[in-house]
Amino acid sequence: MKNAKLLKSATIIEPSSSFHLQSKDILIIDGIIEKIEDSIAVESSFEVIEHENLHVSTGWMDMKANLREPGEEWKDTLASGAKAAEFGGFTKVVVSPGTKQPIDSTNRVDYIINKSKDLAVEILPMGTLSHEHKGEELSEMYEMSEAGAIAFTDDKKEVNTGLMAKSLLYAKNINKLIISFPNDTSLSKNGQMHEGETSTKMGLKGIPSLSEELRVTRDIALAEYNDSPIHFATISTQKSVELIRQAKEKGTKVTCDIAAHQLSFTDEAAKEYDSNYKVLPPFRKQTDIDALIEGLKDGTIDAICSDHTPHDIEDKRLEFDLAEFGVIGLETTFASITTATKGKLELNTVIEKLTTGPRTILGLNSGGIKVGEKANVTLFNPDLAWTFEKSDIRSKSKNSPFIGTEFTGKALGIIC
Repeated sequence: MKNAKLLKSATIIEPSSSFHLQSKDILIIDGIIEKIEDSIAVESSFEVIEHENLHVSTGWMDMKANLREPGEEWKDTLASGAKAAEFGGFTKVVVSPGTKQPIDSTNRVDYIINKSKDLAVEILPMGTLSHEHKGEELSEMYEMSEAGAIAFTDDKKEVNTGLMAKSLLYAKNINKLIISFPNDTSLSKNGQMHEGETSTKMGLKGIPSLSEELRVTRDIALAEYNDSPIHFATISTQKSVELIRQAKEKGTKVTCDIAAHQLSFTDEAAKEYDSNYKVLPPFRKQTDIDALIEGLKDGTIDAICSDHTPHDIEDKRLEFDLAEFGVIGLETTFASITTATKGKLELNTVIEKLTTGPRTILGLNSGGIKVGEKANVTLFNPDLAWTFEKSDIRSKSKNSPFIGTEFTGKALGIIC
């Protein structure tokens, strides 16, 4: 018996396709797109999928999520993270190697791939940049690459200049990407939130924009010196956007992404000392948000990620300066983007930053919605009004600043 799914009257969002913005019926049989037509007759064996204002795009891909396995499975696992990703409309998720037991060897890469192979969402592991994630010497990049590591990063640990230079040169030789989280800890050490008027009033040590911008400047220079590509994860400041824009104009091989939640809040969100607003990089100023939106529009910013960072109650329900950084985001990425940028960012741009953007950065085939292609699609309604409740959370952790938020735009499901 063939498995047949028929999407009825789905508006296709895929700028590179001749079907872009057209409403079509899409027939998927045994995971392959068989027909895309104005109208396809329903047969008794078909599973018919109909929704008001149904839209469909290439499956969304998350550039960075922390799924905590192996080592902190009470916060999240590959399985619970995949359920959160499916709820949020993602068909592929790139997982951070900065777990309690870091992804720093071929055995750990194999573990992630084998443990996740039967999940509904494809999990793509990154490997640590440094051996044992200690920041002292290079990891076994070649071996991990052969095992299936898609890129290399030390997550949010600082990487010294010499090690970053070596990693860029080595990764270039094996055709892999180094991902940098720009943060000069000599400036940001013990910082709790964005350095500014609000942090001063709250009596909290701030994290200056300069701590990010100095590392962006340094790593652009290192990438240029080694003629190597580099990707910046979760930039947050106006100056960072400007620096990367200028580097791109010079021909430097640089890409970057932002975390979706950065578009929704300024540093003032933390003024009640709610640790669900404690993130790294911190929420900054409205001028920074405006610059991020402009960077998305003009292509300076290549992708948007969830930066899903689950923490249990013991890590979050503490005094602000003792609580851990980070929020969950796989369930709310799309909804938070469309809500925060309504009237400011076109739907085409949002979808591009969740589909072709991350795939291009990582050198993956974008697939697409076309006859004969394996089905890897996300179903969504960009105009659906809904309220995100605690019951919607599929992650094991509940540290979200969005509980109770009224959103516009919702993922409806995936076919992967």
